[in-house]
Amino acid sequence: MSSIVNEEIPESLDGERLDRIVSLITELSRADAATIIAAGGVTVDGAAAPSGKVRMKVGQSVTVDLATLPEEQLPQPDPSVAVDVVHVDDDVIVVNKAAGVVVHPGAGNADGTLVNGLLALYPEIAAVGESHRPGIVHRLDVGTTGLLIVARTQRAYEAFVDMLAAREVTRRYTALVWGRPAAPVGTIDAAIGRDPRDPLRMAVVASGKPARTNYRVERTYSDPEVSLVTCELETGRTHQIRVHLQATGHPVVGDPSYGGARAPLAFGRPFLHAGGLEFEHPFTGEQMAFRAPLPADLDAVLSRLHP
Repeated sequence: MSSIVNEEIPESLDGERLDRIVSLITELSRADAATIIAAGGVTVDGAAAPSGKVRMKVGQSVTVDLATLPEEQLPQPDPSVAVDVVHVDDDVIVVNKAAGVVVHPGAGNADGTLVNGLLALYPEIAAVGESHRPGIVHRLDVGTTGLLIVARTQRAYEAFVDMLAAREVTRRYTALVWGRPAAPVGTIDAAIGRDPRDPLRMAVVASGKPARTNYRVERTYSDPEVSLVTCELETGRTHQIRVHLQATGHPVVGDPSYGGARAPLAFGRPFLHAGGLEFEHPFTGEQMAFRAPLPADLDAVLSRLHP
């Protein structure tokens, strides 16, 4: 994977300091962003950035060479992090992530992540994929529960990166949304990028990256008016399902970032669960299919609803 990150400054970041922008687009801490700028690893419109304090303007181009960052502190094994392993073989691990667990270390989350727990069980993944998130080929948001693929070997990592890009992995999610979608089955085809009003959120924007989510309404409720939907990802953009459903006027129940945290169903996290995962094993050719039931907190929410 390339160590070069390019970003054109959107309206939402107009006037922001360069070091904050570098931190946002690379997921590095502000301290690491300052270090990489000082090392000459950041250019603005092709010229070396003199300081992280400089303010950026809309349309400027920022390029970050992550290879100039000094040796990073790699994730360490932590046996205290519980990992629910659904499947494991010589190349592939499938886990069922709990709510509140961050997938890999990053700014503000140096340890206690799923990766730390995985390293305690399978230390060999330290050499797989990217060093700061070993074995990870796709992610789930901290508040999202469910199934996640982890590559145990480098050949598996490379295979799954290609399979995800080719849409050969089926990822099925269950979501509870506000209201009733007009069409019971549909596809949301809308590009996703940074929200022009808030750079910490994503939004449907014309300048974003292509994103497609297929959905199907499974059940509707009247008290309050909400719908249980199944979503399948064709692409894997940050917060994709949450952003797409909000854009249709039906945000995920409980989602504080995208308009879904409302009474009487505000319960601390989005009602979003990665309950289905299917793929052909990249080396044995076996068709793999996994299911993870709704966790107890989401099941309890459904039990309070009325048709």
